[in-house]
Amino acid sequence: MKESFFSGKRTQVLSEVATETATKKRVGILGGTFNPPHIAHLIIADQVCHQLGLDKIYFMPTANPPHVDTKKTIEAKHRLNMVKRAIQGNPKFDIETIEIERGGKSYTYETMLQLTQQNPNIEYYFIIGADMVNYLPKWYKIGELANLIQFVGVKRPGYVIESQYPLIWVDIPEIAVSSTSLRKNIATGCPVNYLIPQKVLEYIRQEGLYNNEN
Repeated sequence: MKESFFSGKRTQVLSEVATETATKKRVGILGGTFNPPHIAHLIIADQVCHQLGLDKIYFMPTANPPHVDTKKTIEAKHRLNMVKRAIQGNPKFDIETIEIERGGKSYTYETMLQLTQQNPNIEYYFIIGADMVNYLPKWYKIGELANLIQFVGVKRPGYVIESQYPLIWVDIPEIAVSSTSLRKNIATGCPVNYLIPQKVLEYIRQEGLYNNEN
């Protein structure tokens, strides 16, 4: 039996869609204040990248929301410079500056909508910690956001790994380190060696950052 014209066209369309999907780059987005960036950020990015076989991980520093205490969130230029130093030498890591360029408070939906429109050849994987999963229903336009990107959840002990939204879960070695504790340690002269990349630590000392942390 000969294949009809319409059947042939359908096969061609399906083939083109499959080819387009296969050629899309798969990129992870790790957002945060990175105040400062530390070893846990790098391990999360590296593990997600390799476990999911992503092409790239983009670190996306937030801007300076007007309501945030400046003692807790330093200028965006410093956080951007620290991230650049933290990811130096890893070809899988890069920086996305869209929220810093926009300034002020950014909703994830607006950010990812703009990125997907600008980069239709990229499939985005948005990385969040297990502690954030329960808050997803409260995110701005979460339904639309879930259709734009694929959420990746980083497992943490004590947190339920269930959600009404589709997530890919990734196991990460547990590292009890936070930017808050590191800032306090720096201010009080406690050592933070190996918890913060050396180039970042040198930048912090050079610029005199976090000396007045309370």
